[in-house]
Amino acid sequence: MSYKPTNWQDDIYDEESGELIQEGTPMSRPQFFNMETGIFAGNVLGLVLLQELLQVRRNVADLEGELIEVQLTNSQKYPFNNSTKTIAFSKERDALTYEIGTEVLSANGPIGEVEVFDKAINGCKVKFTGSATAAAIRCYIRGGMK
Repeated sequence: MSYKPTNWQDDIYDEESGELIQEGTPMSRPQFFNMETGIFAGNVLGLVLLQELLQVRRNVADLEGELIEVQLTNSQKYPFNNSTKTIAFSKERDALTYEIGTEVLSANGPIGEVEVFDKAINGCKVKFTGSATAAAIRCYIRGGMK
């Protein structure tokens, strides 16, 4: 059932004679039911649109990324390595479905591979596998907000 607006009319009386010139819209069950139906439909539409807006916000937040630059150091001789560092995110994630891309900014020797592991909703661990004594790594974190 769709809402049909009512053009409400007031009773209009002649000022001198008191005679009814225009009869107003009757206040009846069908009129009030029509009004209630329109109010309910408006509320439902508002809730549906709010749900859509919240989903769009989650999608946008999922697209927004975060950049973290981390300095890793290694004091052990190859093949051993103690370069692991825990990094904290500035924005906590809703899920572990986020992606992390890494970029080596500088290194003091061969770094091997950069590994990201032990993912949590508020951070993760990063290390390199090579024999370098130090490396600067930029991490790109994106997603995990759904």
